[in-house]
Amino acid sequence: MTRGELDPIPSPLHDRHVALGAKFAEFGGWTMPIEYAGAGVLAEHAAVRDAVGIFDVSHLGKATVSGPGAAEFLNRCLTADLAKITPGKAQYTLLCNESGGVVDDLIAYLRSPDEVFLIPNAANCAEVVRILAEAAPEGITVTGRHQDYIVVAVQGPHSDEVLRGAGFEAGHPYMSFVVADHEGAEVTVCRTGYTGERGYELVAPAAVALSLWDRVITAGEPYGLQPAGLGARDTLRTEMGYPLHGQDISPVITPVHARLGWAVGWKKETFFGAEALRSLKEQGPDRLLRGLKATGRRPARPGMDVVNDGAVIGTVTSATFSPTLKTPVGLALIDTAFSDGDVVGVDVRGRTEEFVITKPPFVTPGVREP
Repeated sequence: MTRGELDPIPSPLHDRHVALGAKFAEFGGWTMPIEYAGAGVLAEHAAVRDAVGIFDVSHLGKATVSGPGAAEFLNRCLTADLAKITPGKAQYTLLCNESGGVVDDLIAYLRSPDEVFLIPNAANCAEVVRILAEAAPEGITVTGRHQDYIVVAVQGPHSDEVLRGAGFEAGHPYMSFVVADHEGAEVTVCRTGYTGERGYELVAPAAVALSLWDRVITAGEPYGLQPAGLGARDTLRTEMGYPLHGQDISPVITPVHARLGWAVGWKKETFFGAEALRSLKEQGPDRLLRGLKATGRRPARPGMDVVNDGAVIGTVTSATFSPTLKTPVGLALIDTAFSDGDVVGVDVRGRTEEFVITKPPFVTPGVREP
Protein backbone atom coordinates (compact mmCIF):
# COMPACT_ATOMS: atom_id res chain seq x y z
CA MET A 1 0.00 0.00 0.00
CA THR A 2 1.41 3.41 -0.96
CA ARG A 3 1.52 6.54 1.14
CA GLY A 4 -1.22 8.08 -1.03
CA GLU A 5 -3.58 5.23 -0.13
CA LEU A 6 -3.11 5.79 3.59
CA ASP A 7 -4.70 8.40 5.80
CA PRO A 8 -2.47 11.42 6.51
CA ILE A 9 -0.41 11.09 9.70
CA PRO A 10 -1.32 13.56 12.46
CA SER A 11 1.50 15.24 14.32
CA PRO A 12 1.93 14.14 17.96
CA LEU A 13 1.13 17.82 18.66
CA HIS A 14 -2.15 17.75 16.72
CA ASP A 15 -4.36 18.36 19.79
CA ARG A 16 -2.39 21.50 20.66
CA HIS A 17 -2.90 22.83 17.14
CA VAL A 18 -6.64 22.12 17.29
CA ALA A 19 -6.86 24.04 20.57
CA LEU A 20 -5.10 26.97 18.91
CA GLY A 21 -7.62 27.02 16.07
CA ALA A 22 -5.22 25.85 13.39
CA LYS A 23 -6.21 25.43 9.77
CA PHE A 24 -4.84 22.11 8.50
CA ALA A 25 -3.69 20.68 5.20
CA GLU A 26 -1.96 17.50 4.07
CA PHE A 27 1.75 17.94 3.52
CA GLY A 28 4.13 15.11 2.70
CA GLY A 29 1.62 12.55 3.94
CA TRP A 30 1.06 14.35 7.24
CA THR A 31 -1.76 16.57 8.51
CA MET A 32 -0.02 19.79 9.52
CA PRO A 33 -1.07 23.32 10.57
CA ILE A 34 -0.97 25.89 7.77
CA GLU A 35 -1.96 28.91 9.89
CA TYR A 36 -3.61 29.71 13.22
CA ALA A 37 -6.82 31.48 14.18
CA GLY A 38 -6.34 35.06 15.31
CA ALA A 39 -3.07 35.37 13.43
CA GLY A 40 -2.71 34.07 9.87
CA VAL A 41 0.27 33.82 7.56
CA LEU A 42 1.15 37.53 7.53
CA ALA A 43 1.10 37.93 11.31
CA GLU A 44 2.98 34.67 11.84
CA HIS A 45 5.59 35.69 9.28
CA ALA A 46 6.05 39.10 10.94
CA ALA A 47 6.39 37.52 14.39
CA VAL A 48 9.33 35.40 13.21
CA ARG A 49 11.06 38.35 11.52
CA ASP A 50 10.47 40.79 14.40
CA ALA A 51 10.16 38.72 17.60
CA VAL A 52 9.87 34.93 17.76
CA GLY A 53 7.72 32.13 16.39
CA ILE A 54 7.33 28.42 17.04
CA PHE A 55 6.70 25.81 14.34
CA ASP A 56 5.74 22.18 14.58
CA VAL A 57 7.76 20.57 11.78
CA SER A 58 7.41 17.01 12.99
CA HIS A 59 6.48 15.97 9.46
CA LEU A 60 10.19 16.18 8.61
CA GLY A 61 11.78 12.77 8.22
CA LYS A 62 14.07 11.17 10.79
CA ALA A 63 16.55 8.33 10.44
CA THR A 64 19.62 6.97 12.17
CA VAL A 65 22.73 5.52 10.59
CA SER A 66 24.80 3.58 13.10
CA GLY A 67 27.61 1.09 13.36
CA PRO A 68 31.41 1.16 13.09
CA GLY A 69 32.34 3.76 10.51
CA ALA A 70 28.78 5.03 9.97
CA ALA A 71 29.93 8.58 9.23
CA GLU A 72 32.58 7.36 6.80
CA PHE A 73 29.96 5.28 4.99
CA LEU A 74 27.58 8.24 4.72
CA ASN A 75 30.40 10.40 3.40
CA ARG A 76 30.63 8.06 0.41
CA CYS A 77 26.91 8.59 -0.25
CA LEU A 78 25.99 12.22 0.51
CA THR A 79 27.36 15.22 -1.36
CA ALA A 80 28.82 17.39 1.42
CA ASP A 81 32.09 16.41 3.07
CA LEU A 82 31.09 15.02 6.44
CA ALA A 83 34.77 14.76 7.36
CA LYS A 84 34.89 18.55 7.60
CA ILE A 85 32.73 18.66 10.74
CA THR A 86 33.18 17.19 14.20
CA PRO A 87 30.72 15.50 16.60
CA GLY A 88 28.23 18.04 17.87
CA LYS A 89 27.93 19.71 14.48
CA ALA A 90 25.27 19.46 11.77
CA GLN A 91 25.65 19.75 8.02
CA TYR A 92 23.35 20.56 5.10
CA THR A 93 23.83 17.93 2.41
CA LEU A 94 22.18 16.19 -0.53
CA LEU A 95 21.45 12.64 -1.62
CA CYS A 96 21.69 12.46 -5.40
CA ASN A 97 20.87 9.87 -8.02
CA GLU A 98 23.20 8.58 -10.73
CA SER A 99 22.30 11.43 -13.09
CA GLY A 100 23.04 14.03 -10.40
CA GLY A 101 19.41 14.88 -9.63
CA VAL A 102 18.47 15.45 -6.01
CA VAL A 103 16.66 12.58 -4.33
CA ASP A 104 16.46 14.78 -1.24
CA ASP A 105 18.22 17.50 0.72
CA LEU A 106 18.71 16.85 4.41
CA ILE A 107 20.51 17.78 7.60
CA ALA A 108 23.05 15.34 9.00
CA TYR A 109 23.68 15.51 12.75
CA LEU A 110 27.10 14.00 13.50
CA ARG A 111 26.80 12.44 16.94
CA SER A 112 29.97 10.36 16.68
CA PRO A 113 32.02 8.61 13.97
CA ASP A 114 29.67 5.66 14.51
CA GLU A 115 26.30 7.45 14.68
CA VAL A 116 24.63 10.05 12.46
CA PHE A 117 21.07 11.31 12.79
CA LEU A 118 19.44 12.42 9.54
CA ILE A 119 16.51 14.76 8.94
CA PRO A 120 15.28 14.44 5.35
CA ASN A 121 12.02 15.80 3.98
CA ALA A 122 8.67 14.25 4.87
CA ALA A 123 7.75 12.68 1.55
CA ASN A 124 11.26 11.40 0.86
CA CYS A 125 12.19 9.81 4.19
CA ALA A 126 11.32 6.24 3.20
CA GLU A 127 13.23 6.54 -0.08
CA VAL A 128 16.31 7.99 1.63
CA VAL A 129 16.27 5.13 4.14
CA ARG A 130 15.81 2.57 1.37
CA ILE A 131 18.68 3.87 -0.75
CA LEU A 132 21.10 4.13 2.16
CA ALA A 133 20.09 0.74 3.62
CA GLU A 134 20.69 -0.97 0.28
CA ALA A 135 24.12 0.63 0.03
CA ALA A 136 25.16 0.00 3.64
CA PRO A 137 27.89 -2.59 4.22
CA GLU A 138 27.64 -5.25 6.88
CA GLY A 139 27.71 -3.73 10.35
CA ILE A 140 26.04 -0.45 9.33
CA THR A 141 22.35 -0.13 10.19
CA VAL A 142 20.02 2.43 8.62
CA THR A 143 16.79 2.85 10.59
CA GLY A 144 13.76 4.94 9.71
CA ARG A 145 12.49 6.83 12.76
CA HIS A 146 9.94 9.07 11.08
CA GLN A 147 7.18 8.82 13.70
CA ASP A 148 9.45 8.32 16.70
CA TYR A 149 10.42 11.97 17.13
CA ILE A 150 8.98 15.45 16.96
CA VAL A 151 10.78 18.49 15.59
CA VAL A 152 9.91 21.92 16.98
CA ALA A 153 11.51 25.04 15.49
CA VAL A 154 11.87 28.23 17.55
CA GLN A 155 12.81 31.02 15.15
CA GLY A 156 13.31 34.75 15.48
CA PRO A 157 15.41 37.47 17.16
CA HIS A 158 14.21 36.44 20.64
CA SER A 159 14.76 32.70 20.18
CA ASP A 160 17.70 32.66 22.61
CA GLU A 161 15.61 34.19 25.38
CA VAL A 162 12.82 31.68 24.82
CA LEU A 163 15.19 28.71 24.87
CA ARG A 164 16.91 29.89 28.03
CA GLY A 165 13.55 30.65 29.62
CA ALA A 166 12.60 27.04 28.98
CA GLY A 167 15.79 25.87 30.67
CA PHE A 168 17.69 24.91 27.51
CA GLU A 169 21.16 25.97 26.50
CA ALA A 170 21.28 28.64 23.78
CA GLY A 171 23.88 30.74 22.02
CA HIS A 172 25.95 27.90 20.60
CA PRO A 173 27.41 28.32 17.10
CA TYR A 174 25.39 28.06 13.91
CA MET A 175 24.93 24.44 12.73
CA SER A 176 25.99 23.01 16.08
CA PHE A 177 23.87 21.14 18.60
CA VAL A 178 23.73 20.28 22.28
CA VAL A 179 21.85 17.53 24.09
CA ALA A 180 19.46 18.48 26.89
CA ASP A 181 17.01 16.67 29.16
CA HIS A 182 13.24 16.94 29.29
CA GLU A 183 11.40 14.64 31.66
CA GLY A 184 14.16 12.07 31.32
CA ALA A 185 14.09 12.20 27.53
CA GLU A 186 16.99 13.37 25.39
CA VAL A 187 16.34 16.59 23.43
CA THR A 188 18.71 17.69 20.67
CA VAL A 189 18.86 21.48 20.43
CA CYS A 190 20.44 22.60 17.15
CA ARG A 191 21.14 26.12 15.83
CA THR A 192 19.39 25.50 12.55
CA GLY A 193 16.26 26.65 10.77
CA TYR A 194 14.53 27.43 7.49
CA THR A 195 13.58 31.08 8.03
CA GLY A 196 16.82 33.08 7.81
CA GLU A 197 16.39 34.30 11.36
CA ARG A 198 18.35 33.27 14.39
CA GLY A 199 16.75 30.10 15.70
CA TYR A 200 16.83 26.55 16.93
CA GLU A 201 15.28 23.20 16.13
CA LEU A 202 14.46 20.79 18.95
CA VAL A 203 14.31 17.08 18.22
CA ALA A 204 12.70 14.97 20.96
CA PRO A 205 10.93 11.62 21.39
CA ALA A 206 7.26 11.79 20.43
CA ALA A 207 6.33 10.53 23.89
CA VAL A 208 7.19 13.93 25.41
CA ALA A 209 5.78 16.03 22.58
CA LEU A 210 2.96 17.74 24.46
CA SER A 211 4.90 18.62 27.60
CA LEU A 212 7.87 19.90 25.59
CA TRP A 213 5.61 22.11 23.47
CA ASP A 214 3.92 23.45 26.61
CA ARG A 215 7.29 24.14 28.24
CA VAL A 216 8.48 26.24 25.29
CA ILE A 217 5.11 28.00 24.84
CA THR A 218 5.11 29.05 28.51
CA ALA A 219 8.70 30.30 28.31
CA GLY A 220 7.87 32.29 25.19
CA GLU A 221 4.90 34.21 26.58
CA PRO A 222 6.98 37.21 27.79
CA TYR A 223 8.48 37.53 24.31
CA GLY A 224 5.27 37.28 22.30
CA LEU A 225 5.99 33.79 21.01
CA GLN A 226 3.61 33.13 18.09
CA PRO A 227 2.72 29.65 16.84
CA ALA A 228 3.34 29.65 13.08
CA GLY A 229 2.21 27.24 10.39
CA LEU A 230 3.65 25.94 7.16
CA GLY A 231 2.20 28.92 5.25
CA ALA A 232 4.54 31.32 7.02
CA ARG A 233 7.36 28.79 6.81
CA ASP A 234 7.06 28.94 3.02
CA THR A 235 6.99 32.74 2.76
CA LEU A 236 9.96 33.00 5.13
CA ARG A 237 12.09 30.47 3.25
CA THR A 238 11.22 31.98 -0.14
CA GLU A 239 12.32 35.44 1.05
CA MET A 240 15.67 33.82 1.84
CA GLY A 241 15.87 31.94 -1.45
CA TYR A 242 16.09 28.58 0.33
CA PRO A 243 15.24 25.70 -2.05
CA LEU A 244 12.25 23.43 -1.54
CA HIS A 245 12.58 19.84 -2.72
CA GLY A 246 10.11 18.98 -5.42
CA GLN A 247 10.15 22.55 -6.75
CA ASP A 248 13.61 24.15 -6.74
CA ILE A 249 15.52 20.88 -6.53
CA SER A 250 14.29 17.46 -7.59
CA PRO A 251 15.41 14.16 -9.11
CA VAL A 252 15.80 16.08 -12.38
CA ILE A 253 17.13 19.37 -10.97
CA THR A 254 20.73 18.98 -9.86
CA PRO A 255 22.66 20.97 -7.22
CA VAL A 256 24.64 22.49 -10.10
CA HIS A 257 21.45 23.89 -11.63
CA ALA A 258 20.25 25.01 -8.19
CA ARG A 259 23.55 26.75 -7.38
CA LEU A 260 24.13 24.45 -4.43
CA GLY A 261 27.69 23.60 -5.36
CA TRP A 262 28.75 24.82 -1.90
CA ALA A 263 26.98 21.73 -0.49
CA VAL A 264 29.05 19.38 -2.65
CA GLY A 265 32.43 18.05 -1.55
CA TRP A 266 34.01 18.27 -4.98
CA LYS A 267 37.39 17.09 -3.66
CA LYS A 268 35.94 13.94 -2.10
CA GLU A 269 36.82 10.69 -3.78
CA THR A 270 33.20 9.76 -4.36
CA PHE A 271 29.53 10.30 -3.53
CA PHE A 272 26.29 9.30 -5.24
CA GLY A 273 26.02 11.13 -8.57
CA ALA A 274 29.62 12.36 -8.45
CA GLU A 275 30.51 11.50 -12.03
CA ALA A 276 27.44 13.17 -13.51
CA LEU A 277 27.77 16.27 -11.34
CA ARG A 278 31.46 16.74 -12.06
CA SER A 279 30.76 16.44 -15.77
CA LEU A 280 27.88 18.95 -15.56
CA LYS A 281 29.99 21.37 -13.55
CA GLU A 282 32.76 21.20 -16.13
CA GLN A 283 30.54 21.69 -19.17
CA GLY A 284 28.20 24.13 -17.45
CA PRO A 285 24.40 23.86 -17.07
CA ASP A 286 21.93 25.37 -19.51
CA ARG A 287 19.87 26.94 -16.71
CA LEU A 288 20.55 28.21 -13.20
CA LEU A 289 18.26 28.84 -10.24
CA ARG A 290 17.95 32.59 -9.74
CA GLY A 291 15.82 34.96 -7.72
CA LEU A 292 13.04 37.11 -9.18
CA LYS A 293 11.67 40.32 -7.69
CA ALA A 294 8.60 41.95 -9.21
CA THR A 295 8.35 45.57 -10.24
CA GLY A 296 4.56 45.32 -10.03
CA ARG A 297 2.06 43.69 -7.68
CA ARG A 298 0.96 40.51 -9.48
CA PRO A 299 2.75 37.45 -8.05
CA ALA A 300 4.02 34.59 -10.18
CA ARG A 301 3.23 30.94 -9.51
CA PRO A 302 5.36 27.80 -9.80
CA GLY A 303 5.30 26.41 -13.32
CA MET A 304 4.81 29.77 -15.05
CA ASP A 305 7.11 30.64 -17.97
CA VAL A 306 9.88 33.20 -17.67
CA VAL A 307 10.07 35.08 -20.98
CA ASN A 308 12.19 37.61 -22.84
CA ASP A 309 11.17 39.20 -26.13
CA GLY A 310 8.50 36.55 -26.54
CA ALA A 311 10.85 33.60 -26.04
CA VAL A 312 10.62 31.25 -23.07
CA ILE A 313 13.90 31.43 -21.13
CA GLY A 314 12.97 29.69 -17.90
CA THR A 315 10.40 28.35 -15.46
CA VAL A 316 9.26 29.67 -12.09
CA THR A 317 9.90 27.07 -9.38
CA SER A 318 8.84 28.94 -6.20
CA ALA A 319 6.92 32.18 -5.76
CA THR A 320 5.15 34.17 -3.09
CA PHE A 321 4.16 37.68 -2.07
CA SER A 322 6.88 38.83 0.33
CA PRO A 323 5.23 40.07 3.54
CA THR A 324 8.47 41.85 4.49
CA LEU A 325 9.05 43.66 1.19
CA LYS A 326 5.37 43.97 0.21
CA THR A 327 6.20 42.75 -3.28
CA PRO A 328 6.17 39.43 -5.15
CA VAL A 329 9.39 37.40 -5.15
CA GLY A 330 10.32 33.95 -6.33
CA LEU A 331 12.87 31.52 -7.70
CA ALA A 332 13.18 30.32 -11.28
CA LEU A 333 15.40 28.16 -13.46
CA ILE A 334 16.60 30.65 -16.07
CA ASP A 335 18.83 30.41 -19.14
CA THR A 336 22.46 31.09 -18.23
CA ALA A 337 22.62 33.90 -20.79
CA PHE A 338 20.75 36.03 -18.22
CA SER A 339 22.16 37.27 -14.93
CA ASP A 340 21.44 39.38 -11.86
CA GLY A 341 20.01 42.79 -12.70
CA ASP A 342 18.43 41.74 -15.98
CA VAL A 343 14.75 42.54 -16.44
CA VAL A 344 12.62 39.61 -17.64
CA GLY A 345 8.95 38.79 -17.89
CA VAL A 346 6.75 36.14 -16.32
CA ASP A 347 3.68 34.97 -18.19
CA VAL A 348 1.01 35.41 -15.51
CA ARG A 349 -2.19 34.01 -17.03
CA GLY A 350 -1.49 35.43 -20.45
CA ARG A 351 -0.16 38.78 -19.27
CA THR A 352 3.58 39.48 -19.10
CA GLU A 353 4.62 40.86 -15.72
CA GLU A 354 8.03 42.48 -15.23
CA PHE A 355 10.53 40.95 -12.80
CA VAL A 356 14.17 41.75 -12.05
CA ILE A 357 16.63 38.88 -11.66
CA THR A 358 17.84 39.38 -8.08
CA LYS A 359 20.35 37.41 -6.07
CA PRO A 360 18.72 36.00 -2.90
CA PRO A 361 18.24 36.54 -0.07
CA PHE A 362 15.62 39.16 -0.71
CA VAL A 363 15.75 40.26 2.94
CA THR A 364 18.68 40.72 5.31
CA PRO A 365 19.36 37.37 7.01
CA GLY A 366 19.97 37.13 10.71
CA VAL A 367 20.81 33.43 10.98
CA ARG A 368 24.59 33.82 11.29
CA GLU A 369 24.56 36.69 13.73
CA PRO A 370 26.30 35.89 17.05
